[in-house]
Amino acid sequence: MIKYITACALTLFVFGNVSAQNKDEVTLQNKISSIIKKMTLEEKIAMLHGNALFSSAGVKRLGIPELTCDDGPLGVREEIKRFDWNSANWTTDSATFLPNGSAIAATWNPDMANKYGVIIGQEANARKKDVMLSPAFNICRMPLNGRTYEYYSEDPYLNGRLAVQAVKGIQSQDVAACIKHFAANNQEVNRNNINEEIDERTLREIYLPAFKAAIQEGNAYTIMSAYNKVNGYWCSENDFLLNKVLKKEWGFKGAVISDWGGVHHTIAAANNGLDIEMGSSGPYDQWYFADPLLAAVKVGQVSEKIIDDKVRRILWVMYHTSMSANHPKGSIATPAHGKAAYAIASESIVLLKNDAHLLPLKTNNIKSIAVIGDNAIRTFALGGYGAGVKAKYEITALAGIRSRFGQTADIKFAQGYKANYLASRTDEQNAGYDKPNDTLIAEAAAIAKKSDVAILCIGSNREYESEGHDRKTLALPFGEQALVNAVTAANPNTIIVIMAGAPYDLNEIKKSNHTIVWSWFNGSEAGNALADVLKGVINPSGKMPFTFPVSLHDSPAFALNSYPGENLNTTYKEGILVGYRWYDTKNIEPLYCFGYGLSYTNFGYTGLSTDKKNYQLNDKIAVTVKVKNTGNVTGKEVVQLYIKKVNSSILRADKELKAFKKVMITPGKTAIVPMNIKVNDLAYFDDKVNKWVVEPGEYKIMAASSSKDIRKVTSIYVH
Repeated sequence: MIKYITACALTLFVFGNVSAQNKDEVTLQNKISSIIKKMTLEEKIAMLHGNALFSSAGVKRLGIPELTCDDGPLGVREEIKRFDWNSANWTTDSATFLPNGSAIAATWNPDMANKYGVIIGQEANARKKDVMLSPAFNICRMPLNGRTYEYYSEDPYLNGRLAVQAVKGIQSQDVAACIKHFAANNQEVNRNNINEEIDERTLREIYLPAFKAAIQEGNAYTIMSAYNKVNGYWCSENDFLLNKVLKKEWGFKGAVISDWGGVHHTIAAANNGLDIEMGSSGPYDQWYFADPLLAAVKVGQVSEKIIDDKVRRILWVMYHTSMSANHPKGSIATPAHGKAAYAIASESIVLLKNDAHLLPLKTNNIKSIAVIGDNAIRTFALGGYGAGVKAKYEITALAGIRSRFGQTADIKFAQGYKANYLASRTDEQNAGYDKPNDTLIAEAAAIAKKSDVAILCIGSNREYESEGHDRKTLALPFGEQALVNAVTAANPNTIIVIMAGAPYDLNEIKKSNHTIVWSWFNGSEAGNALADVLKGVINPSGKMPFTFPVSLHDSPAFALNSYPGENLNTTYKEGILVGYRWYDTKNIEPLYCFGYGLSYTNFGYTGLSTDKKNYQLNDKIAVTVKVKNTGNVTGKEVVQLYIKKVNSSILRADKELKAFKKVMITPGKTAIVPMNIKVNDLAYFDDKVNKWVVEPGEYKIMAASSSKDIRKVTSIYVH
């Protein structure tokens, strides 16, 4: 009887709560309807396009404010003038520079994505921004994409888990997340007019799942349409993406915002799902969604019902943001935000190699350190095209190393190379950027030779990896390999630290150097986080969010000659075999695999089990695995679960990530790590019958430390 009463009480609570939410939604929709009835057609149209660089109009007589937005993925950008991109020269707009997207993905920790989101939301409120154009999480289809540093990973499941939490974090502060770029914005070359031919199965399994999760689980309030075409239609007027999938299938209630200047037609965009047109310059009344849209409505080419739906969506966003009750005041560049940025950065750093066990550095034995490389003194909050941050502060690698080691060791610096590359220059103007500087190399080698340890900071920067262009090559820029060779020859105790947001050719470094650390464009606290990893205050726990190919032509888009396309058309010939799915299925050995990263300790896996062996549709597979810290220091391990369909009747990847969990384990202790996989998540999309299908039969579940390091395997059966 007690159980019955408890169950009834729980049911009443759950369904009562849902009912209350439904009632609130009905009340809100009624309120919005009453407002729309009071609006003129001209007032409605004015809300559907920008009236400045980062705002669209409200209706002053009805108390509807402007809708304000801002970039972006690295933090709230500095205030610019209302009608051009020049700085407004505020003194109160310095913000927290947050680690870049691939750094967040390298944490493999949704809690870090949530921290990131909360900071974005709080700092947006302090700047009175209603919509933040973040997070960006397009799939890393090919390694040269100029915006890989902004995005997350090559895996739709990892992207989805992080995106949901980033969205929840931003929107916990009554600020709208604008998830982007919908969809398949996977290259910068010809991004404004490239047509991508992608079969529906590939779209559904690879390029759409993270967006679906961000909307259905994260409840994202806004979404940005991409510049490119998908299957013949611009993303800003793509009926399949915006109407059929986004609004009807997924139940998206919010507003679709165009990328800046990403609209091409009035009637097609209006009828096929776009809600707000944004761009970079006026005259605003001539935009597609301004006077031309008003004219189209008046002659019946676009119905007023469609206009009302767009206005309804915008007002719905406003009632969750600028017009919400008890709207948070916000805060910006606080010590708490710096602490959170440090936490993200410290979990993102990946230890790639530590063969000589040089790390962590033993300070008692080290009296002199040579810090070498332009990246040791470079900041990454600004540079190139795209969103940057006027950071209140940014700790460089050299500053971080000095603060952690300066009291016990003599620290000397040498630049080593010049980063002679600007995103705003032409290829001809940038010619020679990849040539080594013999004078700087000689100075660096001389300092390294006289030091106990050399810390060599190389990699990329925000000019070389930038929106608006893709890299031409995987090679390290600025003649860095010659610098690495010289410094390593001068001092065998050389630690290579690579700061970049995307894969590079590390073949020679991996072969010749015994200690390699990968950092990122890692935010305001980057230098402190790096130094603490080198010192052992932080045990590195980052894992690579994408595959590093041995050769560029191992990567599927290049192996199949489908990048950058011909005649502004590219076919995604690799289909679902993106990233590690390609390498594992085709038996191509990568340089570094997806999910790879070392620790200062070791972890042993035992006891992989499931709650039963046989499952039906709609069941949940409860998986547990035991992980023991077999080393001497506390560490965090990312336990990854992959699935493989045995004897599949259709093409499947060799393995697919379906769950992961990051756990901290003290020395000698064993953690029992529980994870769940829904049977329905084992499905593939059958485009012949246009639905998700779970194939019956045997599935292998693999507990792994990376996609190539499978520790334990068990089988389950689906009926």
